[in-house]
Amino acid sequence: MFDILGRIKTNPCDRTSRRDFLQVGTLGATGFTLADLLRSRAAADSTRPVQGDTSVVWLWLGGGATHVETFDPKMTAPSEYRSIIGEVQTSLPGVAIGSLFPRMASLAEHMTYVRSFAHENSGHSGGTHYVMTGYNFPPADQGMASIKPSLGSVAARYRGASHAQTGLPTYVRINGTYADGPAWLGAAYNPFDVGGDSRNNMNLRVGLDRVSDRRGLLRGLDRLNRDVDQSGLMKGLGGFEVQAFDMVLGRAKDAFDLDREDPRVRAKYGPQLGDQMLLARRLCEAGAGFVTLHYGGWDMHGQIEAGCKNLCPKVDQAVAAFIDDVAQRGLSKKILLVITGEFGRTPRINGSAGRDHWAPLSTLAFAHGNFRQGQVVGESNSKAEVPKSKPINPQDLMATVFHHLGIDPSLHYLDQAGRPTPMITTGQPIREMLS
Repeated sequence: MFDILGRIKTNPCDRTSRRDFLQVGTLGATGFTLADLLRSRAAADSTRPVQGDTSVVWLWLGGGATHVETFDPKMTAPSEYRSIIGEVQTSLPGVAIGSLFPRMASLAEHMTYVRSFAHENSGHSGGTHYVMTGYNFPPADQGMASIKPSLGSVAARYRGASHAQTGLPTYVRINGTYADGPAWLGAAYNPFDVGGDSRNNMNLRVGLDRVSDRRGLLRGLDRLNRDVDQSGLMKGLGGFEVQAFDMVLGRAKDAFDLDREDPRVRAKYGPQLGDQMLLARRLCEAGAGFVTLHYGGWDMHGQIEAGCKNLCPKVDQAVAAFIDDVAQRGLSKKILLVITGEFGRTPRINGSAGRDHWAPLSTLAFAHGNFRQGQVVGESNSKAEVPKSKPINPQDLMATVFHHLGIDPSLHYLDQAGRPTPMITTGQPIREMLS
């Protein structure tokens, strides 16, 4: 874990020493510093990183969000199949989504709703592995570790673990889930972990309460920054120490400070998920390439109406604010929002007024990005059971994300046995979205 202030003992009159600075980046009890991590990541790059200015925000609806109550309400189906919360018309003629998303519906011209996303794994871990990595791995549901790198880790490997100018990590995890790590790509491509428990001491963690609620932390960093400027310390530091310093005290630090936002903008996003979506926008604007958010609670085997009434309005507010904010800031082509989960829910309501696991049809939506938006892609059958049109699978999702990030779909890396291994084998970008 990343102790952002280390154990520095100083008062406003003290000068900051080189030793103090090195402690700023200490990771856990190992004495491994942030500069050491940056050095190890650079050493892990066997090819020159490819910098880019596009980014992805991956909103993961953990537990398996219902496709019927979100983006395919199917109100013409028999009552036991149609959405139990009804529908709302979007700004696209003839297109409706779940009734609890009125704000998102009003911004549908910036979105693509995919109604033919499907795969074959209805297990929580297995489905997560499939969607997060593009590869099915049934043993995941028996507790086996992930065997394929996640999209975010591939992006970090391709672009380099940190942005060359801002020092901001390429891959940032605000809330984690299974299979969102690097697998055999190696620990150098772990996400920078903003919140939650770190799986590895090489993950860096700065809790949201520390970056958004503790003014004292920021005052301390500002004071340290001034002390370093006055002491001339930077002249004696190596390149990786300087980069680590920039990450902690420079623009990267500012990106984590939600207090720098106009309070009216922050209020528009709302609390909790809203703060996380706002943080994701700030991170992408500052140079992050891939940001994951895990918003769970969607495993609604019973009382799905109450569950949706609790979660959907929060998603509606945060996502709509994000979509509008990104557009207002002129970032629509640069930032792609992906909304998905591990699978959908059974089309027929069960005896507990809920829906069970269902991989044959899943929730998937996009906003912004360098794509054609304002459309519905694909079609489900009359009861929202399976795709009626050609299915879009996790590898197609992966290829679509690659397209936005400018990653060659034929990209190969050497696996743990030294074999050239393709990141994508069969996937193609979603044709209807290509500009």
